[in-house]
Amino acid sequence: MAVILGCFLLLLLLGVPVVFVLGASAVIALVTTTEVPVAIVSQRVFAGLNSFTLMAIPFFVFAGIIMDAGGISKRIVNFSSALIGWVTGSLLLVACVAAAGLAAISGSGSADTAAISSIMQPQLKRRRYDVDFGAAVIACAGSLAQVIPPSLTMVIVAVVANLSIGALFLSGVVPGLLCIAAIMIAAYVHAKRGGPQYRETEPFTLARLGRTTYQALPAFGMPLLILGGILGGAFTPTEAAAVSAFYGLIVGMFVYRELKVSHLPQLILRAASLSAAVMLIIGTASVFAWLVANANVPTLLGNWIRDLSSDPLVFLIIVNVLFLIIGMFLETIAAILIVVPVLMPIALDYGIDPIHFALVIVLNCAIGTVTPPYGISLFVAASVANRPVIKVARKLLMPFAAMMAILVLTTFVPELSLALPRMAGLIQ
Repeated sequence: MAVILGCFLLLLLLGVPVVFVLGASAVIALVTTTEVPVAIVSQRVFAGLNSFTLMAIPFFVFAGIIMDAGGISKRIVNFSSALIGWVTGSLLLVACVAAAGLAAISGSGSADTAAISSIMQPQLKRRRYDVDFGAAVIACAGSLAQVIPPSLTMVIVAVVANLSIGALFLSGVVPGLLCIAAIMIAAYVHAKRGGPQYRETEPFTLARLGRTTYQALPAFGMPLLILGGILGGAFTPTEAAAVSAFYGLIVGMFVYRELKVSHLPQLILRAASLSAAVMLIIGTASVFAWLVANANVPTLLGNWIRDLSSDPLVFLIIVNVLFLIIGMFLETIAAILIVVPVLMPIALDYGIDPIHFALVIVLNCAIGTVTPPYGISLFVAASVANRPVIKVARKLLMPFAAMMAILVLTTFVPELSLALPRMAGLIQ
């Protein structure tokens, strides 16, 4: 076990891409410490990817790309602007509301962050907002696509932990919306303390709200189709992902008419490239996780934690701290595939509901995407804003504190995540 962890940390510090860190450290440990043939690596990679549910990933990725290219993102931003564009700090609040809307469609935090940034940043600069703070708010709000269903992160957690995807989807609705509300409050407080540029608002009119609502209705149909279909038993999560991609194509090509047939080859190649990167991480991480399990790490770690305390809340605090640290250095999917199989059995021994525990992990993963040095959503927001990452990171305190507050609340109040799945009859 020391060999695999030593190789893992060394390669990570050397700046080797995470996907190669996982694979190489596993192979080195396999060769040097066991007599298991190296051929087992390819078998474990295949076994890690041999899941019908994982087929949802490329479809959700493609749906998110179609959403942006087909004009769906723009309609949601326009609706959000008409709804709250008259409030102090309106552009920041519009970004948050739009993030919630896009999260219910794409399932990808980095995609949401990129889409919102590309639309909102020119306006933030034109009205002389603090661009660095705006980028920080957009990064935090965009990261919540991992929490608000449908979510690629939730699909992976559910597959790894053998949980109901529908129940996990529903568990993220209330905490996700609370996070958006908390970030909006932080943005509003910042705007109230700012200069007159934050109070330059446009008047609210029912006519504009009605027009933008009508234009956004086809976009709002996608989350209803996905969640309604899964919860109603019409199709599986994988089939829901395929339906959402097809629905996005129809809306983009025939309703908004911003998507052309000539655009499809490039969009398909982009979706294939992103999906392949995700799948490669899942495959190599499955080898790593298999070796960790064979080394009896879950039992050793569980015994160590139980020696510290028998209180489930103490265990959850330890998990939160652990994932906040891991999120600073590891990509979300790799972190889930390595750590969840180790921690989930311990959580069950403590009597913690697996859906609640999974949602706490997903929230931590979302926060991890905005924490430097690895936070991908933070990098995307800073890149689109054409600002140094370090300057954007300095403005993270208020929106980051808002997300942390909801993480603590969700950790200590399980009903926030369990009420909706219980009402839907998906858990007892």
